[in-house]
Amino acid sequence: MSQKDTCEIYCYDEEKVTRIQRELEKEDISSIAQLFKALADENRAKISFALCQDDELCVCDVANIIGTSVATASHHLRTLHKQGIVTYRKEGKLAFYSLDDDHIRQLMEIAVDIKEVNANV
Repeated sequence: MSQKDTCEIYCYDEEKVTRIQRELEKEDISSIAQLFKALADENRAKISFALCQDDELCVCDVANIIGTSVATASHHLRTLHKQGIVTYRKEGKLAFYSLDDDHIRQLMEIAVDIKEVNANV
């Protein structure tokens, strides 16, 4: 950061700061941070992206798509499941995963759009 990136004097809008602090107290920001932390891992981001492309994938498909072992794919899918990002169903000995709801799909689409905009800047 350079000097131009910071305020030259220290002052703040007390009303604005107090209002936003109250809003922060109402929200569970740590769970939001955990969601983004789960998606910040490249393999989990790949899995989420893949599930945006197809509604449902088995663990073996996921492993092949991201180029890992089934055990590694399962580990990442378990993490995504714990964070409420994916859900699964069993069919015999197979486990099929899908996005838990459309919000993750929207987040991934927004992230791709942002990446494309930044690439063109």
